[in-house]
Amino acid sequence: MTAPRIQRLLLTGAAGALGQVLRKGLAPSAERLRLSDRLPLEATEAHEEAIACDLADKAAVDALVAGCDAIVHMGGVSVERPFEEVLEANIKGVFHLYEAARRHGTKRVVFASSNHVIGFHLQTEHLDADAQRRPDGYYGLSKSFGEDVAQFYFDRWGIETVSIRIGSAFPEPANRRMMSTWLSFGDLTRLVEKALLAPKVGHTVVYGVSANRDVWWDTGASAALGFVAQDSSEVFRAKVEALPPVAPDDPAALYQGGAFTAMGPFG
Repeated sequence: MTAPRIQRLLLTGAAGALGQVLRKGLAPSAERLRLSDRLPLEATEAHEEAIACDLADKAAVDALVAGCDAIVHMGGVSVERPFEEVLEANIKGVFHLYEAARRHGTKRVVFASSNHVIGFHLQTEHLDADAQRRPDGYYGLSKSFGEDVAQFYFDRWGIETVSIRIGSAFPEPANRRMMSTWLSFGDLTRLVEKALLAPKVGHTVVYGVSANRDVWWDTGASAALGFVAQDSSEVFRAKVEALPPVAPDDPAALYQGGAFTAMGPFG
């Protein structure tokens, strides 16, 4: 049976590293793929539309969302930065996006949350989606806010969201911490596809992680969406373990959020 296709899917942050992965990977899931980023980008395929949009501009976001049946929201600041920078795209931006979804009747959002929502938990802990949020910086705070916005807009207006607490989505894990948090590009795409098409998700929080040997997070919620990770960091173990070890008291060895727990303050 052929999977259902979304008539018009909006992908924000389409020029970013993960946005570029999903731009290609999500093409089979939508009749039309509307691409957006802060800077202009070009539609290169017949099924693509491209619209430049600053997420801090409420009117522009409202126009961007018009006519879209679902949204994959990858846009915004993706690293730890001063609060003023995070505020514009990640806090104002997520509010503008959900307001536009409410106004235009868009009923499904996949929100790129982050493991940095729970970054101050120790690496010795095993967490499920109901674990206490312990953001490790301004970026993590913004993603925690985004999860609250998603819950509010579902409770109040029935907009369903899967918030994916993305681990470390890179071509390969770069250090020992990432051996536990790594999410392959293929598994990212498969998880987003399931989050878009699964029925009746309400507001579901899942961890975005591949089938790594030592995972700190419960993956039952993503399994309930029908997601089965196909990749593992284990193939990189010898390469990573050949790197010099970090000190036992280094945040990268203590906390799930790693180095983010020690960044800032800025200014």
